[in-house]
Amino acid sequence: MTSRRRFLRLAGLAGLATVVPAGALAGHVWVTAGRGNVGRVRFERPLAVPPVATPRRDAAGRTVHELALRAGTTELLPGRSTPTWGANGSYLGPTLRMRRGDVVAPRVRNDLPEATTLHWHGMELPAVADGGPHQLVPPGDTWQPSWRIDQPAATLWYHPHPHGSTRHHVHRGLAGMILVDDDRATGLLPERYGVDDIPLVLQDRTVTDDGGTDTDGIDFGGTDIVGLLGRDVFVNGTWGPVLRVTTQRIRLRVLNASNARVYDLALADGRPFHLVGSDQGLLPAPVETDHVRVSPGERVELVVAVRPGERLLLVSRPPELGANVLYDRLAGGDNEFHLLLLAADGQLAPSAPLPARLPAAAPVAPPPPGRPDRRFDLGDFTINGRTMDLGRIDFAVPLGTTERWRIRNRQGVPHNFHVHNAAFTVSGATAPDMRGRKDTVFVAPGAEVTLLVSFGQHADPTRPYMFHCHLLAHEDAGMMGQYVVVAPGTEDQVNPTNPIPHPHPHPHP
Repeated sequence: MTSRRRFLRLAGLAGLATVVPAGALAGHVWVTAGRGNVGRVRFERPLAVPPVATPRRDAAGRTVHELALRAGTTELLPGRSTPTWGANGSYLGPTLRMRRGDVVAPRVRNDLPEATTLHWHGMELPAVADGGPHQLVPPGDTWQPSWRIDQPAATLWYHPHPHGSTRHHVHRGLAGMILVDDDRATGLLPERYGVDDIPLVLQDRTVTDDGGTDTDGIDFGGTDIVGLLGRDVFVNGTWGPVLRVTTQRIRLRVLNASNARVYDLALADGRPFHLVGSDQGLLPAPVETDHVRVSPGERVELVVAVRPGERLLLVSRPPELGANVLYDRLAGGDNEFHLLLLAADGQLAPSAPLPARLPAAAPVAPPPPGRPDRRFDLGDFTINGRTMDLGRIDFAVPLGTTERWRIRNRQGVPHNFHVHNAAFTVSGATAPDMRGRKDTVFVAPGAEVTLLVSFGQHADPTRPYMFHCHLLAHEDAGMMGQYVVVAPGTEDQVNPTNPIPHPHPHPHP
């Protein structure tokens, strides 16, 4: 449990505690930690749907998506112009569609005033193409990695990953979806993009009266012990969004692109819906549920049935975070949001029934007998007692194997855990948000989760992948480590203190 002194320091209240009685201090903390938009948001703006990027084929037959990272302004709240960042626009970025079997070569140009990166979150790819903190793109430069898509249909995403600044770059709006298409999944679920297959990118922020952004909490200021928690939630950059529904069923691909907020998605009238996909793709079968928790970095695919003429709210209930009463409130556990109004036409086009089975990837197999478990203790901005060092490789794993990772949260505040270039199954999972193959998982205070982890198809003894808490202020503060994937039998040959190459990107004509 985080100590009272630690809490007061993080909350910025240590000085106040010396002059304000404990009861008044607790009341101040309680009131200022309250957020939510219920009763404040007006649903009258059409939901913005990110455009699908149009790729081109280069001379080598690769699929090239052009992404220009730039600063601009966006009207997030009516009548207010807010400084934002985006890809090919002022806020967020286009949806990238990539087909299994294609060789892709996204071309990223940095027109921002700061160096940044783009990480392809959830993708299996060579470490040199991962877009982590070692692939920094200076202002004015262009970076163009390349890899072959070889994973099942899934909803992935891209976002910056510069060490120490990720929370700022993502919060300014640099994020977008990647939809991996696979012939095995074609035709089974609603799939007309923008019609009955809808991307929903959730980001919370507080917009000030003059259109600026209040970033209180992004550096653990105020009462935000998990990082920034905004007063409003924007869906694809839209405040008070309305989605016109023209079919009996719709598929909602939800991405939590927030810095620290955990959502508990539900329909306002309590009706059930079906969870059909998680981080790394489809589930083996649709799962009926009336809510699903989504922590930062996670994705879920939902299928919702609607009735002609109805107006139905997608909401976020106060999420169960597993902390004590005060810490739960400080981490957003009491916050409730209305997110999206589904406005159904009077007559709806028929939708095919949900299939009883879906072409999910098999669960990750347990490791062979005799292979030791790895343990990760999530501590005070540390993992296993250490903070991030870009020049240190923490361990090596042999290509083609699986491992059992035990993740334990030793603190009183929530965390989650993301592994680059990996898919894992949560051992013994029953909750909807733990189902299927994943790459990011929520870890409640005091809890331990066991992951069966598979590491992709690419070995490189010198260039690492990351593992980290995806609450971005925690990540930037040091809750991150590095591992390499190597040829079997060469794990002991990796020098953990070898300099890690930082290939400098060169501008392309």
